[in-house]
Amino acid sequence: MDAVSRLGQDFRMKSQELNAFVRGLRVVMEADGWKMKPLSEAAGMGETAIKDLFRYQSAPKVTTAHQIATALGRSIDEIIAIGSGDEPGLATRLHIAVAGRVGAGAQVSPIDDHAKGDGLYHVICPPQISPRGVVAVEVLGDSMEPVYFEGDVLFYTRPAMGVPTEAIGRPCICEDANGFVWVKQVKIGTAPGLFNLLSINPAGSNRLDVPLTWAAPVLLHLPKAYVRRA
Repeated sequence: MDAVSRLGQDFRMKSQELNAFVRGLRVVMEADGWKMKPLSEAAGMGETAIKDLFRYQSAPKVTTAHQIATALGRSIDEIIAIGSGDEPGLATRLHIAVAGRVGAGAQVSPIDDHAKGDGLYHVICPPQISPRGVVAVEVLGDSMEPVYFEGDVLFYTRPAMGVPTEAIGRPCICEDANGFVWVKQVKIGTAPGLFNLLSINPAGSNRLDVPLTWAAPVLLHLPKAYVRRA
């Protein structure tokens, strides 16, 4: 194959991929709850850019595709795979039930984080994590500001009871012996089996020498403004 033919084939392949990007984009927008105008603006383009893309059935430039993918929190390859039907499991982003609220200063009752029910509401699983074994909870209170704010959603996973070594010194979701659930930085207490639950906000209160049923480090933090309900 001569150089001209190879260039022609590369161009056709690129066109096929970009057309698959447009098909995948429709699916992703529906799955993730995006409208055309907000996505156009989030991608730094004119407010009718996405609408025009669908209206004229045109393949976007690679730079445009990159802007759109970045705004969606996905990769170009992922969107193309969805549009090509190569990865149907990605066509609808899996949902995670928000099991309950965790106290950041507020006292919160126990949550059933192993339940498969509806929870408070469902959120679309962020692309950075797999939904398998992951629990989502909503922050209540201000003792962990300015890191976590009320209404933010936190994701964590825990295989068993107890406080693993990797939880020490980190912000964790934890349940005390009275069944109340907190988001706090976990530190070792003054005796075995006791822990200090520290607030990040200087105005927040700390809980010292608390026995914990379990603690799990925060796996991912989603600010309230970026929470997409399913």
